Amino acid sequence: MRIALISDIHGNDVALEAVLTALSTRNINQMICLGDVASTGPQPREVINRLRALGCPVVMGNMDAWLLQPEPREQPDTRRQRWQEIDLWCAQQLSAADRDYLRSFQPGIEYPLPNEKTLVCYHGSPRSYKERILPTTPEKELEQALAGARGELMVGGHTHIQMFRRFKDLLLFNPGSVGLAMDRVSPPADIRQPAFAEYAVVECDDNSLQVELHRTAFDLQAFIQVMHSSGMPHAAWWASCWTEA
Repeated sequence: MRIALISDIHGNDVALEAVLTALSTRNINQMICLGDVASTGPQPREVINRLRALGCPVVMGNMDAWLLQPEPREQPDTRRQRWQEIDLWCAQQLSAADRDYLRSFQPGIEYPLPNEKTLVCYHGSPRSYKERILPTTPEKELEQALAGARGELMVGGHTHIQMFRRFKDLLLFNPGSVGLAMDRVSPPADIRQPAFAEYAVVECDDNSLQVELHRTAFDLQAFIQVMHSSGMPHAAWWASCWTEA
């Protein structure tokens, strides 16, 4: 059995198509999306249409919920203010059918694995789509975040950071972001978005379990062209934030 995990597409259908192409030769049995599909990018409706056509289950992300009920607020810096204005534009692009599709997203998904094991899927944590689980999250906080969750393999997105971590008898991982990967090596003020799409593949049978974290490059120039033709606000600024993978 092979399960593909994708998350945080953020309105970037160019990156999503790169991931789907990479997965097309892997004989994937099931795909699961961990949410945040249509915000912050120039292709909110294209991503929604692609996911709807795939028919894969989707977890509700914090920005999926935000698009359904936008709550603009004062932002601490120019970058976040521009992101918010892009997100408002994304919300305005959605049709009634698009919003109904977002409402169908699930708070969490439990997917059965061989040997009566379970893959637990969420966006931020099992208890909140806003909670961040990081490689550096203290074990006491992690125990609280996972309290009551039933599963041997736990997967969430939200942080845009690929992760693989053992905690007690659990394996936790994060596939990273399909459409908005972030270079966190740079200082936060200089952060750039590299043009690679992140995802994960779980392969399991009665005798083994394997988790793979992947990155694949996508066509940055095609994505920038989409930004400029989409009508999204701050397209030139947003294009300048990206770098080749």
